[in-house]
Amino acid sequence: MPDGNMTDSNTRGRRKVRVGVVVSDARDKTVTVEVPNQMSHPRYDKVVRRSTKFHAHDEANDAKLGDTVRIMETRPLSKQKRWRVVEIVERAR
Repeated sequence: MPDGNMTDSNTRGRRKVRVGVVVSDARDKTVTVEVPNQMSHPRYDKVVRRSTKFHAHDEANDAKLGDTVRIMETRPLSKQKRWRVVEIVERAR
């Protein structure tokens, strides 16, 4: 039985954290975050840029279109939402 002084990271394990740009804030308490990544093509060794869109929970509706945000993995909140906004790294200009 775990004692009460264990931290969240010990009991729940590591949670994935990503940084991306908000591409949609049309829904209530939800933002769509596009996270870019680069990979080397297995055959041609050329750098290929890809991106993935995540639906993230934004409780206070703070994040706006173009903001750079940090999102963290969490329990399923809806059919598509498995991430939540931790902080706004940079506001859109």
